[in-house]
Amino acid sequence: MEEQSIYEIAESSIYHFAEWLKLVVELCGVLVIAWGVAISLWLYASRIFTRREQDFVALRLALARYLIVALEFQLAADIISTAIAPGWDQIGKLAAIATIRTVLNYFLEKEIDSEVKAIKSGDKDTFDNRMEDAADEPRT
Repeated sequence: MEEQSIYEIAESSIYHFAEWLKLVVELCGVLVIAWGVAISLWLYASRIFTRREQDFVALRLALARYLIVALEFQLAADIISTAIAPGWDQIGKLAAIATIRTVLNYFLEKEIDSEVKAIKSGDKDTFDNRMEDAADEPRT
């Protein structure tokens, strides 16, 4: 039986740690999405089952914020995966995934900014009400 060198043991340990770290970061991204969907569904239900005005901008803004954060977690997991054993195939996949996620993030942030500008251009009460509706804590 051959003994492994300290270098091989360290390399193997780092590889396994990175794999576990990638899984944890991916799980964080999934949990952020799940939490965002739950909050959005709660906001949606509160508008459907109450007599409040049906303004779904706040709902879209709340979900978009969670999706942006989740996309960042998923991209981080992909970078971790590629950092441990980068082959040209993995680097190409990472480039494609990073591009897609960056474009999605850009358009989500652009949509949020345009909604906030539209709200700010109106009166202060409308802006304050919409931002409260988009808050993380749903009203009962």
